[in-house]
Amino acid sequence: TVGVSVAKELIFAARVLSGEEAKTLGLVNHAVEQNPSGDAAYLRALDLAREFIPQGPIAMRMAKLAIDQGIEVDLKTGLAIEEACYSQVIPTKDRLEGLLAFREKRPPRFKGE
Repeated sequence: TVGVSVAKELIFAARVLSGEEAKTLGLVNHAVEQNPSGDAAYLRALDLAREFIPQGPIAMRMAKLAIDQGIEVDLKTGLAIEEACYSQVIPTKDRLEGLLAFREKRPPRFKGE
């Protein structure tokens, strides 16, 4: 994630990073100030989950698969994986619901179908 030279520096120095340092290096996506109840990171994770929940479950599953498999291969193969994953989304009712909701300017109601 951070490249060989930074990884070596962190490992060789046995450095412990703050959340902000980890964010700056790209090791984490978010760094939050701790709150009095000690659950600031948990609450941020819940906020992220609330952003993900309204998305189409089939499209999310296929996007995750395409990213996870595509990141480890060359560009041509990665694009083929993406195409294969998207082709599984095209015939779904959720995709049609998304298009209809967009046209009707309303939030979609995905069912995972």
